[in-house]
Amino acid sequence: MGRLNGAQRKFLRGVAHGYKPLVQIGKEGLTDNVFGAIDDAIAAHELIKIKMAAERDEREELVPAIEERLDCECVGMIGRIAILYRQNPDPERRTITLP
Repeated sequence: MGRLNGAQRKFLRGVAHGYKPLVQIGKEGLTDNVFGAIDDAIAAHELIKIKMAAERDEREELVPAIEERLDCECVGMIGRIAILYRQNPDPERRTITLP
């Protein structure tokens, strides 16, 4: 997936504003089950919020690990909430049209 530009990131943050976190990362961190849950949620919705229980320095390490393993992109972080986006590879099933 190509990198998103600033306007696209801002647009996606706006779309996600009313969303509730679909996945919570607990104290045990990124387990295979957590990766699976995030992957399933992002495949179904394209744009999701996740909530992280980790401390700030740990949260800053979690997001790049998720982006790399699941080929998604973090479009914003607010406190313990991260907004992740991955475009559906099937054009027929895409629910979000980027500007």
